[in-house]
Amino acid sequence: MNYTGTGNEKATLASELNRTHIGQTVSFEPDEFTLVFGKIAAVARKEGGVTIALEGVDGTGGLQSSYSLPGSQHVYLQPDMLTNTESTIKDLFGKVQENLRGAGHKGDDKTDKL
Repeated sequence: MNYTGTGNEKATLASELNRTHIGQTVSFEPDEFTLVFGKIAAVARKEGGVTIALEGVDGTGGLQSSYSLPGSQHVYLQPDMLTNTESTIKDLFGKVQENLRGAGHKGDDKTDKL
């Protein structure tokens, strides 16, 4: 196969997976004939590799519920929507602040002049 993820997936080394990735959607090739898509239920580090357990598989339909991968193998993570949304809001807020500063906006002058 030679899967390299889709445009919005982030390539990550299996050795970099940790508890913060639990619940995220992942895709990877455990071997040259299989392409796996699923949600990470657990990550276990072992000597020489990483084991990824998938949520909701439970061996049904002949699917494995966990895969052992070398730490150097890329897995592809879907973007975390909450983090992306937070980042977008912060970026937009920063741009609004810059625009207000750049325009010399000082607010409305509501003082009475005699």
